[in-house]
Amino acid sequence: MMNRLVKSIVITVLSFFSVTMIAQENDKTNLWKIEGDEIKTSYLFGTMHLIPEKDFILKDKVKTAFDSSELLVLELDMSHPEFMEDMMAQAYLEPGTELKSFMDDSEYELLDNFLKEKTGIGMQMYNTMKPFMLMSVVLMASVDGPLASFEMTLMQMAKESDKQIKGLETIATQVGVFDATPYERQLDDLLDMIKNLDESTALFNTMAQLYISEDIDALYGYMDDYMNGDLEMMARFLDERNNNWIPEISKFSKEFSTFYGVGAAHLAGVQGVINLLRKAGYTVTPVMD
Repeated sequence: MMNRLVKSIVITVLSFFSVTMIAQENDKTNLWKIEGDEIKTSYLFGTMHLIPEKDFILKDKVKTAFDSSELLVLELDMSHPEFMEDMMAQAYLEPGTELKSFMDDSEYELLDNFLKEKTGIGMQMYNTMKPFMLMSVVLMASVDGPLASFEMTLMQMAKESDKQIKGLETIATQVGVFDATPYERQLDDLLDMIKNLDESTALFNTMAQLYISEDIDALYGYMDDYMNGDLEMMARFLDERNNNWIPEISKFSKEFSTFYGVGAAHLAGVQGVINLLRKAGYTVTPVMD
């Protein structure tokens, strides 16, 4: 079995799904309307950052909500001219440091062989990158068939309709979640994942099916069980970010009718965005088909 850190990284890289400790009864929908006295009507849409292309569909209710909004806000503003530069600045180890120094020769060989088999390029390409970048490569290489992205689709729609794009947090904030864990532990977990590849693939497929069903509480229940109630990991990867987003949502929606796209399970639970918005005084209602 993969340990809890691996599971957290899998979740964050692939889907940024968020879970909390107490389930709530929510309607089965990934789209929610946000209303309040001091804000313009906005929408909260739960995405899956990467999903098998065969399962990708953007429903009419989502398109309608998007069309009625003035601004697109994602977890990160990937359209910003400096985004790739910022990403690369966060993605690499300190100069003179290599991933190889954090593992023994047999572990390095295992990673090297896996990458060559799956991508045709070995560890020499990734030896100066932080482990989270390597994790994302391994995960994407492990999934059968082409993948689609709701974020990329929403960004293209925003471009075509001349909508601005903003972000709820910075790439430094997201990378900081990983940097809080020693590289040796991250690499140990990555190697463990490769040795148990069927389990991580099953996790991804299960999350995709739960996402398609739009049952955010079932997704919560699955992930809560899977994470074994690791409160510290949940707080760092998930809950703290949700809480940080609420004032940002308030700020954007005071000025614009905004369409928010965040990982789907950020929605559910006591520390989920839906409940936190309600605690902040906003009315959040499901948008059904």
